[in-house]
Amino acid sequence: MPTPPLLGMRIDVESLLQPVFLHVFSASCHLIFLLSLSLFWLCNRTRHKLESSKHGAESRSPLRHRLALFTCLVLGLFNLSLCLLDFFWYRDGWRWPRDRVAGQLDLALRAAAWLATSAYLVLGFRSAKRFPALLRIWWGLFFLMSSSFLAIDFFCLRQRAALPTRAWVLDTGSFPCALVLCCVGFLWNSWEEQKSSDAREPLLNGGAHESCHDTTTGGASLFRNAGFLSTLTFYWMGPLLAAGHRKTLDLKDVPQLDERDSVIGLFPIFKSKLESCSGSSNSASDGAITTLKLARALILSTWKQILLTALYCLVYTVATYVGPYLIDYFVQYLNGNRKFANEGYMLVMAFVIAKILECLSQRHWFFRLQQVGIRVRASLVAMIYQKGLTLSSCSKQSRTSGEVINLMSVDADRVGLFSWYMHDLWMVPVQVALALLILYANLGIASLAAFAATFIVMLANVPLGKMQEKYQEKIMECKDTRMKATSEILRNMRILKLQGWEMKFLSKIIKLRENETNWLRKYVYTSAMTTFVFWGAPTFVAVITFGACMLLGIPLESGKVLSALATFRVLQEPIYNLPDTISMVIQTKVSLDRISSFLCLEELQSNAVQRLPRRSSEVAVEVINGSFSWDPSSEVPTLKDLNLQVLQGMKVAVCGIVGSGKSSLLTCLLGEVPKISGTVGLCGTTAYVPQSPWIQSGKIQDNILFGKEMDHEKYDKVLEACSLKKDLEILPFGDQTVIGERGINLSGGQKQRIQIARALYHDADIFLLDDPFSAVDAHTGSHLFKECLHGHLASKTVIYVTHQVEFLPSADLVLCMRDGRIAQAGKYAEILNSGTEFMELVGAHKDALAALASVDLGTGTSDNNAEVGTSGTKSSAQTSTQANDADAQNGKADEVNTQKGQLVQEEEREKGKVGFWVYWSYITMAYKGALVPLMLLAQILFQILQIGSNYWMAWAAPVSKDVEPPVSGSVLIYVYVALALASSFCILIRAVLLVTAGYKTATLLFNKLHTCIFRAPMSFFDSTPSGRILNRASTDQSEVDINIPSQIGSVAFTTIQLLGIIAVMSQVAWQVFIVFIPVIAACIWYQNYYIGTSRELSRLVGVCKAPIIQHFSESMSGSMIIRSFGHEARFVGTNFHLSDDYSRPKFHTAGAMEWLCFRLDMLSTLTFAFSLVFLISVPKGVIDPGIAGLAYTSIASEPPLSVETNKLDSSWPSKGEIELRNLQVRYGPHMPFVLRGLTCTFSGGMKTGIVGRTGSGKSTLIQALFRIIDPTVGQILIDGVDISTVGLHDLRSRLSIIPQDPTMFEGTVRSNLDPLEEYNDEAIWEALESCQLGEEVRKKELKLDSGVTENGENWSMGQRQLVCLGRVILKKSKVLVLDEATASVDTATDNLIQKTLRKQFSESTVITIAHRITSVLASDMVLLLDNGVIVEHDTPARLLENKSSLFAKLVAEYTSRSSSKKVFKFLVTIQFEHPHILRITIISEFVETP
Repeated sequence: MPTPPLLGMRIDVESLLQPVFLHVFSASCHLIFLLSLSLFWLCNRTRHKLESSKHGAESRSPLRHRLALFTCLVLGLFNLSLCLLDFFWYRDGWRWPRDRVAGQLDLALRAAAWLATSAYLVLGFRSAKRFPALLRIWWGLFFLMSSSFLAIDFFCLRQRAALPTRAWVLDTGSFPCALVLCCVGFLWNSWEEQKSSDAREPLLNGGAHESCHDTTTGGASLFRNAGFLSTLTFYWMGPLLAAGHRKTLDLKDVPQLDERDSVIGLFPIFKSKLESCSGSSNSASDGAITTLKLARALILSTWKQILLTALYCLVYTVATYVGPYLIDYFVQYLNGNRKFANEGYMLVMAFVIAKILECLSQRHWFFRLQQVGIRVRASLVAMIYQKGLTLSSCSKQSRTSGEVINLMSVDADRVGLFSWYMHDLWMVPVQVALALLILYANLGIASLAAFAATFIVMLANVPLGKMQEKYQEKIMECKDTRMKATSEILRNMRILKLQGWEMKFLSKIIKLRENETNWLRKYVYTSAMTTFVFWGAPTFVAVITFGACMLLGIPLESGKVLSALATFRVLQEPIYNLPDTISMVIQTKVSLDRISSFLCLEELQSNAVQRLPRRSSEVAVEVINGSFSWDPSSEVPTLKDLNLQVLQGMKVAVCGIVGSGKSSLLTCLLGEVPKISGTVGLCGTTAYVPQSPWIQSGKIQDNILFGKEMDHEKYDKVLEACSLKKDLEILPFGDQTVIGERGINLSGGQKQRIQIARALYHDADIFLLDDPFSAVDAHTGSHLFKECLHGHLASKTVIYVTHQVEFLPSADLVLCMRDGRIAQAGKYAEILNSGTEFMELVGAHKDALAALASVDLGTGTSDNNAEVGTSGTKSSAQTSTQANDADAQNGKADEVNTQKGQLVQEEEREKGKVGFWVYWSYITMAYKGALVPLMLLAQILFQILQIGSNYWMAWAAPVSKDVEPPVSGSVLIYVYVALALASSFCILIRAVLLVTAGYKTATLLFNKLHTCIFRAPMSFFDSTPSGRILNRASTDQSEVDINIPSQIGSVAFTTIQLLGIIAVMSQVAWQVFIVFIPVIAACIWYQNYYIGTSRELSRLVGVCKAPIIQHFSESMSGSMIIRSFGHEARFVGTNFHLSDDYSRPKFHTAGAMEWLCFRLDMLSTLTFAFSLVFLISVPKGVIDPGIAGLAYTSIASEPPLSVETNKLDSSWPSKGEIELRNLQVRYGPHMPFVLRGLTCTFSGGMKTGIVGRTGSGKSTLIQALFRIIDPTVGQILIDGVDISTVGLHDLRSRLSIIPQDPTMFEGTVRSNLDPLEEYNDEAIWEALESCQLGEEVRKKELKLDSGVTENGENWSMGQRQLVCLGRVILKKSKVLVLDEATASVDTATDNLIQKTLRKQFSESTVITIAHRITSVLASDMVLLLDNGVIVEHDTPARLLENKSSLFAKLVAEYTSRSSSKKVFKFLVTIQFEHPHILRITIISEFVETP
C-alpha cells in the first residue's frame, strides 16, 4: 500500500519535539521580534515624542493600555526570574549541556523582548485608537506558540510520564498571559468601539418603526471598526444580532455601510475606471461603452476583493480534498496497519485543521463574494440612474420606463449575483485535477475512466446550459414587454376604471404572461434535468470507475472505495457548476449587453444652449436661425426659422392653435429638443412649469421648496401668490400632507398651483410657463396672473404659453405660432390686424364673449321645465370654510400620529415569525398540495438508496487485498448499479414534481395577484406608489417563478438528508451522540438567536427596493423639470441614499448568515473531530423576501363588475335622467365629508354645467357618478335605477367621460380610439374628423396604424385631449361627462369641440365641468358647488339676472380680464366682516374698453 507523502516520509517527529529544538525556535522568534520592535521604535521616535507631549495632559491611559503594559511587564519579570533561577540553581561549573544553553538563551531573549515591549508601551505608545500592527501580530503568534508548547507538554507527559518542572512552569505561565494579550489586541478594540458607538448613536433603540424613507440612520459601520479576530469570527455582527433577538429591527437599527461599500465611495471609482476603459470622459455620448469595457471597469473597481476571494477559494478547494485523500489511511489505521508512532493523532490533527481551514475560507469567501455583488449592483444602479437623467427625447422614446426599471431591478441584480460564479471558471479545472490525483493515488489507471465519465457528464450539461440560456433570454424579453404594459396601466388606472376597460387590459397582461410562462415552463423543466444530472453525476462516475477497476483487475478495498466515494461527492460540485457557470456567464453577458446598450443611448446635446451667468447680458433669451426636431431623422422639423430676442424683465406670451409648436418652443429653449441648426442663448438660471403637472411623492412643502432652504417669509409670499393658503388650511396636515404618486390626491388646479409655487420659490432669472392657467378656475387664474406674473415676477423674464386670449394684451411681446414657425410677433395691438393667424384666435374669443353678451337677462324664464333641487341663490353669507376636492382629504389632523392619517402609508412589513399559513398556502396552492407527499417520498427513497449503496460498497469490498471478499466483483458492481439507477430515478421524479408544483403555484399566484390589483378600488392606487406594485410584479414574481420552489424544497430535502446521517451514525458509532446531542441543542439555539435578525433584514431588503424604483420612475418622468432647475446632483444624491438604504440590510443579511454558518461549522467540526468519521450538515434557514409578494393577494376588492340578479336592459339608460338624493361622500371612515347632502335632478337630454372654485367637490361628484367611490349616505339614480345595485362594468360601459388628464396608451391610433375593438375603420375615421384630427392622422404614413409612444408623448397635450373626444364620439353614450375636456386647447378649437358635442350628443345628458365660463354658458342648467354643497342650480339666464348670485360673480371675473370692445363688467367689492362671514357687493354695467 502506498504511503502518503505527508505521513510516510518517516519524519523524525520525536526530534522536532525535543526541548533543544523548541527553545531554539522560541529564542529565534523573540530575537526577530526584538529587532523589529527596535527598528519600528527608532523610525517613529519623532512622531511618538510629539504624541507623548500631547498625551502629557491626559489624566490616565485607557484600561486596555494599562492591562497590556501590566501583562508584558509580568511576562518580562517572570522570564527574567526563571532565567536567573536556572542560571544559579542548576549551574554545574561551566560545562552546560546543549539543551541547558538553549533554555537559558530562550529565557534571556524572552525577558529582553517583553521588557522592551513594556518600555515601548510606556514611552513610545500612549492611547492611540489601536495597538500597532506589529504588536498585535506578535501577540497572536505568541499565543499560537504558547498553546502549541502547552499541547506538546501534554503529549510528552503521555509518552514519557515525566516532564521537567521548568518546562511546565514556563509554558503554563506564558499561556494565560498570551491569551490576555490576544484579547486586548484583537477583541478589545471592537468592544470599546461598540460601547462608544452605543453612547453616540441610537443603534439599538426602540420606538416607532421607520422605513426606507426615514432620514434616521443606524450607527457607525460595525464591519469597518472590527478587529482581526472579530472579522475572522464575524463577532462584529454581535450587537445587531442581539438587537434583532430583543426587538423587531427597523432600518434605523441597521448600521451604516463602510465607505468602501457605500455607493458614495464606490461610484466615483467605478465611473473613473469606466471612463479610462472607454478612453473618453463622455464615453456614453460617443457610444464607446461596450460590454467588455463595462465588465473591465467593474473588475478594476473591485479587483482587491476579487483577488482576496480567489485566495479564499483556493484554500477552500485544497482543504475540501484533504478528507477524501486521508480516508484510506484512516481506514488502514483502524485496521491495525500503523506506519509510525502517533499516526492516529497526526491524522486527527490533519483532518481537523483541514476542516477549520475549509470553514474559515468558505465563510469569508462567501461573505466577500456577496460584498462584491453589493458593490457591483450599487455602481450599476447609480450609473443607470445618472444616464436616465441625461437621455435625449429620442432615446426616452426608444426605451420605456418599464424596460429601464428592469435594467435596475433585474439586470443589475443579475450582474451582482454573478460574483458567486466568477471564480468557477478557473476553480473547476483545479477541483477536477485534485480529484483525479486522489483517484490515481487510490485506483491507479482506473482514474482515467473517472476522468472520461466526468467529461461526459460535463458535456451532457452543455446543451442543457445553452437551452437554459436561450429560455432565460426569452423570459427577459417577455418580462420587459409585460412590465412596460403593467407600468403604463398602473399610471392610467383611473381612466381605465372610468371607461370600464380594466378587465380588458388585465386580459392583455394575462396574455403577455402566457407568452412568458411558455418559456418559463421550458426553463424550469430544463433546470429539473440539470438537477437530475447534478445528483446523478457522482453515482454515474462511481459506476464507471468501479466498473473499470473490475475490468482492469484493480482490487477494491473498503478504504479506497470510501475515499473514492468521498471524492466523487466533492467532484459533484464542479461537475454541476461548470455548465451552470457557463449559463450564468451568458446570462450576465446578456444583462451587461442590455446595460451597455442603454449607456450608449444618445444624450441631450450638451452644447444645444449657451448659458451665460446672470446679469452678464441685457438679452435674457436669444434664438438665431433656430431649427429643431423631436425626430432628427424627420425631413420636416418640429420648429423652423426661429428668430427671437427677449430682453431682461420682458413678459412674452405664446399662443397658437393645437399642435402649432408652443410647448416645443419652451422646451427647445431648455435644450430638450434636438437642435438641427442655429444658436440658443440664455442668461441666468431657469425655472420651468410644464403643461402636465409633475409632482413628486412626498410632502407639499418639499415639493415647493424643491431642495432649497426654508425661508418662511418668502415661503408665505409664494403661498399667497399661488392661492395655496386656503387649500393648505383645509388639508388635515397643511403643507405636511403627503402627496400620493403623481399628485394623485390633489385636484388638477392644486397640482398646477403647487408647481407654479415651486418655480416662484426657486427665484430663477427666466421663467418658462406652459399654459399654467388652464387647470384653474377664472377667479384663481386672474389671481395667479396678477400676483405671480405681474407681482412676484414683475422684474423677471417670463415666457408663458396660454390659450386664454385675455392674458395676451398685458404681454410685452406676443408670439403667434403656426406649423412650427413664429407666424406673427409683436405687441398685442400691433399684430391684431396684421395677419390672419392671430385674428382667428381673437375672433374665436370674441365669438365666445358675444355668446355671453347675448344672454337675455330680462326674460327671467327658462325654456326648460327642469326639476330644480336648489333654485335661485342661497344666502351669500356662507361660511368661509373652503371645501377641497375629495382627493385632497388625507386623514385626521392628529399631530401626534401624523403618519397614520396620511393617504400614502409606508410599505407594510410583516413583523415577527413568518406565519405557518404563509408556507402552507404556498405548498398547497398547486393541486391542493397533492404533489408534496410524492416529492418527500421520492427524496426519502433517494436517501435510503444512497445510504444503501454506500453501505453496500463499504461492506462488500474487502478491508485489504489479503482478505477474502464476501461477494464476487460482478455481484458487487451489479448491485451497486441497480441501487444507483433506482436512486437516480427517484431524484428525477423529485426534480420534475418540484418544478411542476413550483410552476403551477407561480402561475396561480400571478393570476391571483393581478386580479386582486386590477379589481382593487381606486383608493388602493391613490395610496400605493406604483413602484411597490411593480416590485411585486417584477422582482418578487421572479423569485416565485424560479427561486422559492427550489429553496423551500432544499429545506425539506436537507432535513431528510440530516435524518439519514443521524440514522447512519446511530448504527455505526452511537457514542458520538454524547457530543452530538449538545451540539444539536447549540445549533438550534444559535439558529433561533439568529432567525429574528435575519428575517427582519430580509424583509427590509424587500421593502427598501421599491423606493429606488419609485424614485427612478418619478425622476424619468420629471427629468426635464429636474434639468431645468439644475437639480441633477440633488436627485443623484437621493438615488445614492436610497441605494445605500437597500444595500445596508442586504450587506448585514450576508454578515448574519456567515455569523451563523461559521458557528454551525465550528460545532460540526467539533462533532467531526470527536467522531472522526461522519460529518453533519445543518440547514441554513434563509427567509426569502419574495414571500412578501403573497401579501398582495388579499387586497380589498371593488364591488362586482356585473350583478347577475340585476341585469340591465341593453338600451339602458334610455333617457339619461340623473337624480341625486342627499348625496354624501367621503374618502374614508376617518376623513371629513367632501360632498354634503347634494339633492338635485339632471333631466334626460339636458346640458348641465358644473362650476365652482378649485377644490369645491366637482371632480368628486363625477367619481361618485362612476362609482370610483361609493356614497357614504344617499343615492344616485340613473333612469330610476340606483347605481349602487348595478355592476361596475355594466354601469361604466354605459357612461362616457373625457377626463381632465388626457391619456393615450402605447400602441396605434386605432387601439387608442377603440381599445375594445368594437368599431370598423369607417366609424373611426368619422370620429377623427369630428374631433378635428382627421387631417393630422392622414398625414402619417401608417394612418390608423401610426404608432403612439408611451404616454402618447409623440402627440401634443391638446391632440391627446382631442383623441379622448374621439373615443366618446365613437361610444355615443346617453350620458356624457366632460371634466375640463378643453383645458389644453385654444379657444377656436374649444368652439369647434363645443359645436361637435352639441351635434353628436344633442339628445344625450351632458355634464360639463369647465373653468372657461364660455364652455358652460351654452348649457341648459348651471350647478354651482361650494364647500361640497349646492349653492346655486338654475338656468344661466336666471343666475345672471340675479345680481348677487355667485355664478354672476364668476362670469364677472372671467369677463373683467378680457379686452374686447364691449364686455359685461362687474365691479366686485369683497369685505370680510368676520373670519367666517364675507359680504359681497356687486355693481354691473356695460362699459366700453379701448
